[in-house]
Amino acid sequence: MLENLNFKIDKLFPRKTIHSLLPFLLKCSLLLLILLLFQIYSLRSILSSPPPPPPPPLKPPSRCDAGLVYVYDLPPAFNDDLLRNCRDLDPWISKCNTLSNGGFGPRATSLPAMPGPSWYWTDMFAAEVMYHERIMKHECRTTEPESATAFYIPFYAGVAVGKYLFTNRNYTARDRDYQCEDMLTWLKDQPTWRRSNGSDHFILLGRMTWDFRRQRDEDWGSSFVYMPVMKQIVRLTVERDPWDHREISVPYPTGFHPKSKLEVDQWIDFVTSRNRTSLFTFVGAKRNKIKDDFRSLLLSYCYNETGSCRVVDCSGTRCYKGTPEIQEAFLGSDFCLQPRGDAHTRRSTFDCMLAGSIPVFFWRRSIEHQYELFLGDEPDRFSVFIDWKDVKNGVSIRKVLEGYSREEVRRMREKVISLIPNFIYGDGNGIGKDAFDIATDGVIKKIKEQNESNMR
Repeated sequence: MLENLNFKIDKLFPRKTIHSLLPFLLKCSLLLLILLLFQIYSLRSILSSPPPPPPPPLKPPSRCDAGLVYVYDLPPAFNDDLLRNCRDLDPWISKCNTLSNGGFGPRATSLPAMPGPSWYWTDMFAAEVMYHERIMKHECRTTEPESATAFYIPFYAGVAVGKYLFTNRNYTARDRDYQCEDMLTWLKDQPTWRRSNGSDHFILLGRMTWDFRRQRDEDWGSSFVYMPVMKQIVRLTVERDPWDHREISVPYPTGFHPKSKLEVDQWIDFVTSRNRTSLFTFVGAKRNKIKDDFRSLLLSYCYNETGSCRVVDCSGTRCYKGTPEIQEAFLGSDFCLQPRGDAHTRRSTFDCMLAGSIPVFFWRRSIEHQYELFLGDEPDRFSVFIDWKDVKNGVSIRKVLEGYSREEVRRMREKVISLIPNFIYGDGNGIGKDAFDIATDGVIKKIKEQNESNMR
């Protein structure tokens, strides 16, 4: 049987053929041996080599990633001299106290809730001084204009123009414009202006934009915004023109300027736990010279709803420099009525929200397309809208507000309170991002994106 098997193998693989294949088989075996030894060596090298170093940690985003800001050193006539001459800024009273403490005003020592060093009687139009103080200490400020992304113009336009707005003297259009014109004449001669014609410049206007939009000499205010040099400058203002993409609205200053995050947290805890005994409140005064004045209607309505509405009548000068009654009214009410003022927006809106009260608007322009950087673009989450025409036609404000469930009121109040850090102005010493930071970061980012778009 074995002989038969050998015979068959010889038949299949003749000895001559096997002898001829031996060199080839030896070469293959040698190649396989070399490959095996290489694999063993490689494996030993991998096992014996030290582990690769960990990847470098991701660089945390820098506050200045959007770029640096250069602050113009304007001639003092456009800022510092205005403060030095503070007694001449108003024909009736001195503005020296109002503009003291870097724009915060005098300290408030008679507030019932949380008196102390963080509360001031701050004027609603003092933001120009406050922003100048803060931006000089900004961590992204540079003194080298060639390295700047954005350029800030610290002109106190509202302070300069304000003295000409509320008197019976026959001030001319030139009186209301000359400081603005002089500043722009100086500005357009600067090399940093000429490189961009102002498209990377921004300014803070401490009054509503309408005070700077006079179209005819006989109209109200200054024509500052319409001057040709202003065409490309980004403008921060306490009330913007909703159709002007070069304007960004910023919150009116309140009287709370905390020095630490702890103070912010303490205030938030306080307003969150406050017992509110009134459904709604109205703080304001009649304007007898205005026909069919809506504020007069609200005052009369509130006096007739004493069980639901708390009134602070600000007739005359009673509320001019602030009064503790205003804060007490907001702290004690679920809702606060916010009719339009001389313009569509009011400083009172932010005083109301600071106290954790829910604002009730009667004109959509009082909140829509305003303050979106700070409050978001969904005002229905933190406010109520009742059309002023419906109120005039007999709609009951009380019944509308009573229609909200306690859960809905709680949710709106939580949203209001969560927004407080976004619209207060701290003193710049570590409370986290406040309204100033949000505004300046937003405008620098806007200018950077615009510059990058122009380079494409």
